[in-house]
Amino acid sequence: MSTETIQLKGITWNHSRGFTSMVATAQRFSELNPNVEITWEKRSLQAFADEPINELAKRYDLLIIDHPWAGFAGKNNVILPLDEYLPKEFMQDLADNEVGRSHESYSSNGHQWALAVDAATPVASSRPDILKEKGLELPKTYDDLLALAKKGLVIMPGIPQDTLMNFYMMCCNLGEEVCTSKEHVVSEEIGIQALKMLRELAVEMDPAIFDWNPIKIYEAMTQTDKYAYCPWAYGYTNYSRNGYARKLLHFHDMVEINGVGAISTLGGTGLAVSAETKEIETVMKYVEYVGSEDCQKTVFFDNGGQPGHRKAWLDEHTNNLTANFFKNTLPGLDRAFLRPRYNGHMYFQDRAGAPIREYMMNGGDEKALLSKLNELYIKSLDI
Repeated sequence: MSTETIQLKGITWNHSRGFTSMVATAQRFSELNPNVEITWEKRSLQAFADEPINELAKRYDLLIIDHPWAGFAGKNNVILPLDEYLPKEFMQDLADNEVGRSHESYSSNGHQWALAVDAATPVASSRPDILKEKGLELPKTYDDLLALAKKGLVIMPGIPQDTLMNFYMMCCNLGEEVCTSKEHVVSEEIGIQALKMLRELAVEMDPAIFDWNPIKIYEAMTQTDKYAYCPWAYGYTNYSRNGYARKLLHFHDMVEINGVGAISTLGGTGLAVSAETKEIETVMKYVEYVGSEDCQKTVFFDNGGQPGHRKAWLDEHTNNLTANFFKNTLPGLDRAFLRPRYNGHMYFQDRAGAPIREYMMNGGDEKALLSKLNELYIKSLDI
C-alpha cells in the first residue's frame, strides 16, 4: 500500500440501514478518490444511543450520532462545526430540503454539528396480508387502535428508550410538549393521562415487547405471522423492500390521538466529524458527498439507507422500491416533535424510560412516577 493513502475510520450502528449504506458510500468515494480508504465499524443500537461521543471521537474520524448529542457537542467541541467547513450553498440546500426538523436537530450554539443523512420518526406499519385475510382495516383513531390491540394483533417497542419517546408523543398529542418548564417534565394532569393511555394499550400486547426495540418488532412482524400492526416504531424502510425479510411490511402515517395525527418523537441519525481528525479536507469532501441529493437518492438508499434529504423522500425511484414508504410516512416526519437537546438531556433520557416501562408492565402510582421523572429532569438541568 502506498504511504500516500489517506486512511479514515468511521463508527455507525449495527443494521443494514446504518451500516451497509455507509460502507457503500465509502466504497464509491474511494473509487472516485483512489488515495482514500474509509473503514466503517459498527456497534449495537443501544450503544449508539448511549455511548458518549467524546469517547468515540478519540478513536474515529467519522461518527454517526443521535441528535440529542448536539447540545453536548456544542458545549464540549468534540466534533467539528460543519458550517465552518462545508460550502454555504450546500448547507442551504440541506436546510431547504430537510425532512421534518431533521437538519435543525443537529444545530446547537449557532453551529451545525452533523448532517442529517438519515431521517426517521416512529410511524405505523402493517402486514397487509394478515389484515386482508382477517377482513380488518387500518385503524384511524386511538379507539380503533385499542380495538385492534384487543384482538391480540398489535405490538409496539417496549424497551426504556422507545417507551420514553412514546411518552413524549402522548404528551404532545394531549396538548403539551415535554421539558419546557424548569420545574417539571410535564404537568401532572397531562402526564397521568399519557401514562394511562400507554398502559391501556400495553396490557393488550404480548409481554415480549418490553424487551424489543423497533428492529426486533419488525423482525417479529416479518418472521412470524402473529402480529398485523404496529402503531408507532422508528421506521425502517428496509422491511418494505422485496427480499429483505420473509414478509413485506407496509408503512403508514399514524392514528389520530386527541383529534390530531400522532406527534411522534423525531429520530434519525447524523454524520459528524471528530475534532481530532488529521484529515479535515478529505473528511469534509466525503461528508459533502454522502449528504448530497444525488448520493442520498441512489448509492446511499440503494444499499439500505434511509435518506435525510427531502428530495429522496419524494423521489419515484425510492418510493417504487419501498411500497411508497417515504410518501406515506412523510406527514408523520413533518409533524414530529424535536426532543430537548440541552447539554444534560442525555442524562435524563438514559434514566427516565425504565420507570415508565416498569409502570406499563405492572401498573402503579402515576403521581409517584411523575415525581421520580421530575427529580431526574431537574438534576439533568444542572449538568
